[in-house]
Amino acid sequence: MRTALVIGTGLIGTSAALALAQRGVTVHLTDHDPEQARTAAALGAGTDEAPDGPVDLAVVAAPPAHVAATLADAMRRGLARGYLDVASVKGGPRRELEELGLDLSSYIGTHPMSGREKSGPLAATADLFEGRPWVLTPTRDTDTEVLNLALELVSHCRAVPVVMDADAHDRAVALVSHMPHLVSSLVAARLEHAEEAAVRLCGQGIRDVTRVAASDPRMWIDILSANPGPVADLLTDVAADLDETVRALRALQASDEAKRREGTTGIEDVLRRGNAGQVRVPGKHGSAPRVYETVAVLIDDQPGQLARIFADAGAAGVNIEDVRIEHATGQQAGLVQLMVEPKAVPVLTGALRDRGWALRQ
Repeated sequence: MRTALVIGTGLIGTSAALALAQRGVTVHLTDHDPEQARTAAALGAGTDEAPDGPVDLAVVAAPPAHVAATLADAMRRGLARGYLDVASVKGGPRRELEELGLDLSSYIGTHPMSGREKSGPLAATADLFEGRPWVLTPTRDTDTEVLNLALELVSHCRAVPVVMDADAHDRAVALVSHMPHLVSSLVAARLEHAEEAAVRLCGQGIRDVTRVAASDPRMWIDILSANPGPVADLLTDVAADLDETVRALRALQASDEAKRREGTTGIEDVLRRGNAGQVRVPGKHGSAPRVYETVAVLIDDQPGQLARIFADAGAAGVNIEDVRIEHATGQQAGLVQLMVEPKAVPVLTGALRDRGWALRQ
């Protein structure tokens, strides 16, 4: 691939353009908002000047509701040899294109499974997709050259290609992305009018659960409008579980011992099912989840503290597998939780204590 046209310079489009540009691909940028395309160009994602002729690959990074129309326009104008989109829903746009009577041999639907709570070109990074799954949904009609161009894009973005049927993809993302986002929003909505004294008690748990609720509602309306059925089906199942959980909690309030035991069994069931589901979430780099141990370090909220910790861990020959930071309420201090291999715990704790760090047992 020598040339590409990115249509839509939001977070995903600009991130893909940055990755392509860094690999030496000549990238042309366009957007319904020219200022946004100019911003992406200024960031080094390419040029907002139109290409002289057809490019190798056109990447449509428009909202799901506009993908089919944008693709159809690009195809009719002959802007590229191959076309793909990066929308989070795959079945609907393809059916719309089929209804328009277009030759879809030059098109493949794709979806990079990566993103951020922030949107727009200023939130983009060239490494946004690194190590993340990138779904490809070819059909029997997909030209081999187009599939290869899509695989080259995924390689340039250092993502991991995953081939799926379009409708199976839509059911999958409803489960692992769309439904959880709504549940996160429902939990966060409980905080909107909560007493300030209660909100000040928020810890890492509530931050984890509500993190994605910070995303742009307009973007999510587009996404959910394109995949409402599978999401509604899953929420129906969640609602049934919630009803059972509420009944179990009410039973725990009963004076009758048998009812309390029934309530305990109900709560234990949902918690154990949660355990069983959570262990199926892929671990680092998409591999099977691994069990790490945590070394907790108390730090002041001062510049360079994290860098010092990582440097001291590196000097001890310990790889930090993951990290979490819990800020102390009302204090300029926090707790850094370093996740490491179990065998590395004594090495790391000894090294950090020797260098004057305060550890929490």
